[in-house]
Amino acid sequence: MKRILMSVFFAFLMILPSYAAYDTTARVPVVGKQIVTKNGLPSTITFKVVDTAADNSEATTKKIIQVSKQDLIYAGNDNEVAAVVAHEIGTVMNSQVSKEKFRNLAKTALANTLSADNILNTAANSDFAKNKISESDAMDADITGVDLMITAGYNPLAMVVLVTKMPGSFWESIKGDPSNSKRAMNIYDYLLYNYPSKVKSGYACNEYRFFLTYADPIVEKRNSSERKMEKFQKEQAKKKAERAKQIARYKATGGLNGWDATYTLLETFANSSEK
Repeated sequence: MKRILMSVFFAFLMILPSYAAYDTTARVPVVGKQIVTKNGLPSTITFKVVDTAADNSEATTKKIIQVSKQDLIYAGNDNEVAAVVAHEIGTVMNSQVSKEKFRNLAKTALANTLSADNILNTAANSDFAKNKISESDAMDADITGVDLMITAGYNPLAMVVLVTKMPGSFWESIKGDPSNSKRAMNIYDYLLYNYPSKVKSGYACNEYRFFLTYADPIVEKRNSSERKMEKFQKEQAKKKAERAKQIARYKATGGLNGWDATYTLLETFANSSEK
């Protein structure tokens, strides 16, 4: 028995350095290049790891996509680093950073007493100015990222695992649900419908097994209802079409979109009004 315990101990010591040596920061440019190359995205895109939250408001023009160390601390392998990187690319592809940049400029303009103008009133009353975009935009970026990961050869279930490693809500903890369960379920449902073979292949870690104890009863209940299944299939088919459209548009325009044009107009208007 003592010999067995010693063997296990030395085996652990041999494995430990490989975990300690894994540097997520160093893997970002490697993994990022793989995603960019395999998806046919502009080769000029580069990646920058930052200590703060990622700010990709100028990613479209500068072709630099920030990745936050605050997110990378939850990544334990290349698949999970790919999930972090692909999510950030997804926010840019889906025009979310452009929307946020427009919203912030509108709020600044309002603070400078320009609110009487119609364009600013419109901005102030929009959903973007009311700060309702965070969760829905994150969910959209997650599944855009999943498409990018699959094309690049990474396991998309790592996106599920990554978001469940991140801090969740107090109520999720009380109920014993995985962290960020709504986001995780959104990713899982998208994969179930569009990439069932990827779900079947699985993902070997405790976080994923725990997530399945939450997800399996939800899927089973939905599968037992013809009405719920029909709704689910329509929603997922629509999401897949939207993702394909967003990726194609990004490739065709280099990321420029209507929100960028609106931002430029509003910025010019605000600057001229201050003179």
